[in-house]
Amino acid sequence: MTAEGEKRSAGRAMAGRLSWGLADQAASSMTNFAVGIYVARSLGLAAFGVFSLAWVTYGVVLNVSRGLATDPLVVRFSGPPDASWRTAVARSSGAALGMGTALGAACVLIGLGLGGRVGPAFVCLGVVLPALLLQDAWRFAFFAAGTGRKAFTNDLVWGVALVPAMVVAAHVGSVAAFVLAWGVSAAVAAVYGCLQSGIRPQVTGARAWLRAHRDLGYRYLVENTCVSGASQLRAYGLGAIVGVGAVGAVRGAELLLGPFLAVLMGLSLVTVAEAARVLRRAPHRLARFCLLLGGGQAAAALLWGAALLLMPDRFGELVLGGVWHSASELIVPATLGVVGAGLGTGAAAGLRALAAARRSLRSQLFASACYVGGGLGGAAAAGTVGSAWGVAAATVGGSAVWWLHLRSALRERHHNPIPEVRTT
Repeated sequence: MTAEGEKRSAGRAMAGRLSWGLADQAASSMTNFAVGIYVARSLGLAAFGVFSLAWVTYGVVLNVSRGLATDPLVVRFSGPPDASWRTAVARSSGAALGMGTALGAACVLIGLGLGGRVGPAFVCLGVVLPALLLQDAWRFAFFAAGTGRKAFTNDLVWGVALVPAMVVAAHVGSVAAFVLAWGVSAAVAAVYGCLQSGIRPQVTGARAWLRAHRDLGYRYLVENTCVSGASQLRAYGLGAIVGVGAVGAVRGAELLLGPFLAVLMGLSLVTVAEAARVLRRAPHRLARFCLLLGGGQAAAALLWGAALLLMPDRFGELVLGGVWHSASELIVPATLGVVGAGLGTGAAAGLRALAAARRSLRSQLFASACYVGGGLGGAAAAGTVGSAWGVAAATVGGSAVWWLHLRSALRERHHNPIPEVRTT
């Protein structure tokens, strides 16, 4: 095969893997979207705010698991499955399951202590966390192997299992019931992931995994928890400053952006692995790959936001019920925030591929500090809308920092190239 033919073949293979990433995230996001819509329409703004607090807490725990368990897997084991990949997946999925059990127990204790409306939701979240984290670990394992089709199938199984679970939750009519329905259906997909991969999670291998990849894992842990932790601090602070209903309004705006966020998250599942492949095969193309990735996502976010602004009120009320009017006021700043996030993800993928954990950590710490400061400062100054605008400004500024660090990392690599090491 000629060099040009090999280039076209590699391009088609990359497009196929990216397509499976989008398809998988579409399936995953539909499950999350369905849960959010059911709660918003069935239980009203205040209950939706309670659900959103549990949701952002789940986001923190998920990012702890990804930072320590699955992000190092994607960086160091992206390629065709082999013996080392199988060992790595067994240990990384075991680490995810172990963290889900430990942090789930903590959530149960916190929920029992809180009581009231919020407590039962946190108790139920703690019960289902092990299944949720294990299911997510299978997705990353499949994408690291370049078999995104299996991740897509796994999320379809989750979606099918969610249907009867949601019917039962709707009859019960509580936030806790919806959290349980969401988690129990994820458990079905987690078990199916074991069958798909032919691998059993090795919880006993978790310590060896964390020790072997601590150079990346601990930095990714801080970086990832900065993202979700900032979101959690903003949600809690917004609830304290403005009220729980404001948290529901923000989550409602995020649901309106849900289909585009599905694209953004779907690409994030495969972009690090693809950037790592580009770095190995054609290092000089990495910057262009990251720029196309970030710019394309930002442009798509603008188009989606424009479509939302043209959406009739009656359709918005059909989707979100009573949450629509509060959420619709946040469409413009929420869209600009996603534009900034889209730009930043291109640079973030490049830094992850370069294993420049120190630079990516610095970028994320800065971006997260701006996010919390902008969100809470805006809330204090102008309520829910002010918080949304503060977050939008912070996200765009954080994106600029990501790109500055990527440029510096690429210059460093050019002057001091370091051969890739595949950890066994």
